[in-house]
Amino acid sequence: MKEGSAANAGRPTLHVDTGREMRGGQWQALYLVERLGGAVLLAPSDSALLTEGQRRGLQVRALSFFELRSAARKCSLIHAHDARAHTMACLACGARTPLVVSRRVAFPVKRGFFSQWKYAHASMYLAVSKFVAARLMDVGIRGARIRVVPDGVPIPAEPAKPVAGRVVALASKPVEIPGIPVHLTSRLWEDLSTASVFVYQSELEGLGSAALAAMAAGVPVVAGAVGGLPEAVEHEQTGLLVRDGDFAGAVRRLLDNPAWATELGRRGRERVREEFSVETMVEKTERAYREVLNGEAVE
Repeated sequence: MKEGSAANAGRPTLHVDTGREMRGGQWQALYLVERLGGAVLLAPSDSALLTEGQRRGLQVRALSFFELRSAARKCSLIHAHDARAHTMACLACGARTPLVVSRRVAFPVKRGFFSQWKYAHASMYLAVSKFVAARLMDVGIRGARIRVVPDGVPIPAEPAKPVAGRVVALASKPVEIPGIPVHLTSRLWEDLSTASVFVYQSELEGLGSAALAAMAAGVPVVAGAVGGLPEAVEHEQTGLLVRDGDFAGAVRRLLDNPAWATELGRRGRERVREEFSVETMVEKTERAYREVLNGEAVE
């Protein structure tokens, strides 16, 4: 941390995201900027995030190297929401402005010279799960520079009204279950409102914001026991975790026991309310910002 950085605490935060589609990370950036007073968001000119931010009346601008350098001079800190944003912030601003980096992916951090240089330049890392935090520590990043800040999801006013036998999965993570039709969705919240079961098949996951969305809607989740997903889905408490690849068997357990499935959905909704709400995510992020700006993060 630079000396005197706490004096910048009254200035707005700058948020940088390079994704062009609205996925979990982009929604987290949007939820955060929407709730932080005066926050500025930079996103690609052709991105869904820029369009959605403008629609919501946020301070959002087209991302460029020069816009990033200019905006950083007026802000208290930079929050890079993905790996490319992290790289851009390091190259554009160096150590002049405190840098907070979100790490939402579960794959190992690269160990090359440039990667080591880049990862040495952040004041603090916000890992989406304990699993992701461990991947950061694997490459020598000290735990004192890492905070676990899980994704937050909005909680619908009313839980889902399930249609019997309606199984939903993401179109981007399709799953086939013999004898059971699976509805593949690109409109997650809309289709969760009538789902009986949500299936989340993934080879590796930082946390699983779609699984959290299903829990928020009161829909029991069947998910692979990989990465940070076991930190979101509690086996036989809010859903079922699959360790042997038998997604079909897990889905049938829930469809054959609708009362139990309803109870798992209720518990999942309550768990999200207590631990994975947008408000909790914002609170933990702001706490991390204060540590950085007050010089409390340990190098």
